[in-house]
Amino acid sequence: MKERRGGRGPERMKGDTPVNSTMSVGQARKLVEQLKIEASFCRIKVSKAAADLMAYCDAHAIEDPLITPVPTSENPFREKKFFCALL
Repeated sequence: MKERRGGRGPERMKGDTPVNSTMSVGQARKLVEQLKIEASFCRIKVSKAAADLMAYCDAHAIEDPLITPVPTSENPFREKKFFCALL
């Protein structure tokens, strides 16, 4: 790796990929293809994603058994009550 002037460490490409003079042409092409794929992704702001997630959770809260518990009579995992007849 090449050292930058001023001794600030090795040169880096976008995404913290080190610039390496021994990188083969094939590796460089794979890297370029990967970067093209990542650049083509449609991105949304975190604030919009968070708002969408909150709206989805609010809309589906009724169906969530952790928020609205399942009635005991319908719960297949409820504790079975066994009584000992020998005592």
